[in-house]
Amino acid sequence: MGDAPKKSKISSSRRLGLKIRLLAVAAQMLEEEKEEQKVEKEAALKERVPPVSVSSLTLQELQDLCKDLHQKVDVVDEERYDIDLKVYKNEKEIDNMKLKIIEIQSKFKKPNLRRVKISAEAMLSVLLGSKHSQSIDFKANLKTVKKEEEKKEEVTDWRKNVEAMSGMDGRKKMFDASGN
Repeated sequence: MGDAPKKSKISSSRRLGLKIRLLAVAAQMLEEEKEEQKVEKEAALKERVPPVSVSSLTLQELQDLCKDLHQKVDVVDEERYDIDLKVYKNEKEIDNMKLKIIEIQSKFKKPNLRRVKISAEAMLSVLLGSKHSQSIDFKANLKTVKKEEEKKEEVTDWRKNVEAMSGMDGRKKMFDASGN
């Protein structure tokens, strides 16, 4: 009775409807998240790069603006190059470390463990060190079980048995033995 699968409390059509609604809500949340990222990106760009009105500038001012923007691009490009170089060095170092780990693991093979027979006294002396001073008899609290000797019938020559049972005396013995 306990092995039977439990029936769902909601119908399959209701479950399907709930899944459709959940997917619609998730799609809407993804759209909202994309819009938020877009707004954040625009705000960050406005903060870092102020808007430029090019129409009212003279030729000299435009050239100065271009030089200034070019210098800013160079600074950003240098930072990007430095970061790329650091990332490359770190990846190379990680790869070298992985190779060293593989090398070390391949050199030292794990030895097969052997069974060591050690007495309880010796084990306690190793574990406890100098604190272990008295002898503990672990076998003292164990129950002793005496094995009863099974009564084995002696195997005799079958011919003697047949001779003893032959005649009326033998049959009377069998009858007497089974009657008791």
